[in-house]
Amino acid sequence: MLEFFENSGRNLLPAEAAAGVRHHVALSIVAIDRTDNGYFRAKVAQEKLIEGSGIPYTIVRATQFLEFLGGIADSSTDGNIVRLPPVLFQPIAADDVAAFVSEVAIAPPRNGIVEIAGPERAPFNEIVARYLKAVGDRREVVRDPEARYWGGRVEERSLVPLGEARRGRIGLDEWLRRSRAA
Repeated sequence: MLEFFENSGRNLLPAEAAAGVRHHVALSIVAIDRTDNGYFRAKVAQEKLIEGSGIPYTIVRATQFLEFLGGIADSSTDGNIVRLPPVLFQPIAADDVAAFVSEVAIAPPRNGIVEIAGPERAPFNEIVARYLKAVGDRREVVRDPEARYWGGRVEERSLVPLGEARRGRIGLDEWLRRSRAA
């Protein structure tokens, strides 16, 4: 992933400069500078390229998408048990992300980072357990302080904004209702 983000940045950013792009907007991830895994390191490298490009920019760091809860459960499953750390989690709906990114894109560049998160903050294992129950998945979710998130260790506040963040409007229950109706 590091090679991908570095190569794409080295290709895209000079093309943007030549074209006179006035606002580079990038979607990134909350806490990438506080959690150690390869993908997050690659996103940090991408952000550094953007920051050093000389092109006005805004980086939108989002918490994990609600749409990825099933994949998170799958990646943390051993047999019929889903092992997740009891760290704080604040997933956001992709529809809320799209709205925030659209707002940022038409606003003046901040030359900085905007963080966005879902409206609900609860332990990671509890949110995934609620999701699995709602979709009829019978796997058991176990609170495991040693469980890793995409291969990396996480602390209590590793996956949530620490400071000011804009909050989405769509919580888990509303997102589930919308998903079923689609």
